[in-house]
Amino acid sequence: MRILIIEDDAETARLVSDSLSSNGHQVEIASDGINGLKQAVVGLYDVLVIDRMLPDLDGLNVVQSLRRAEVTSGIIFLTAVGGIEDRIEGFESGADDYLVKPFALGELLARVTALGRRPPSPKQDFLFRIDDLEVNLVKHEVRRGGEVIHLQPREFRMLELLIKNRGRVVTRSMILEQMWGLETDTKTSIVQTNVSRLRLKIDRPGDTPLIRTVRGLGYIIDQPA
Repeated sequence: MRILIIEDDAETARLVSDSLSSNGHQVEIASDGINGLKQAVVGLYDVLVIDRMLPDLDGLNVVQSLRRAEVTSGIIFLTAVGGIEDRIEGFESGADDYLVKPFALGELLARVTALGRRPPSPKQDFLFRIDDLEVNLVKHEVRRGGEVIHLQPREFRMLELLIKNRGRVVTRSMILEQMWGLETDTKTSIVQTNVSRLRLKIDRPGDTPLIRTVRGLGYIIDQPA
């Protein structure tokens, strides 16, 4: 795999690079956010390993910029910033995984390998239609009634989770685990808040509601009754 490490600590970058290289990966290093972003956009990397506390441009902004640019590389944060709120911010920015320093090189290698091995979705799974809602998972395009709907990365990920489970209840626990890597509802309002924001854009006034609350369980998206 081709891997880019965006890390300003030279010793950490060297250790990670040596470990990944010794396992057969092609590794490059960027030491600041701006240059890391430039390399990641054009480099066709399989996986990006990104620190959060970077000079010039912090890791959150790097990841957000990459996802806006439709860079689909697997992204893992490798950072000393490890609180629950910090991890939530990391996942909401568009990262796929989050590993807190100090870390074991073996665990990092396993997580990077897992990201790089994610199979692409079959082509027929890229486009979903429910009523007059169309979602293209490749282009990250959402339309309702032919009108383009602009979603933030976390809103799109929430919609993707719901639509891939269309017709089935997606529990709050599932949402917490899939979107933020949390096992328990430590932030009781975070799921409700994010679903409400998504509804404001998907189920607009005059539209037939597609996202429904299943009391005590979670949420479901399906054809209107």
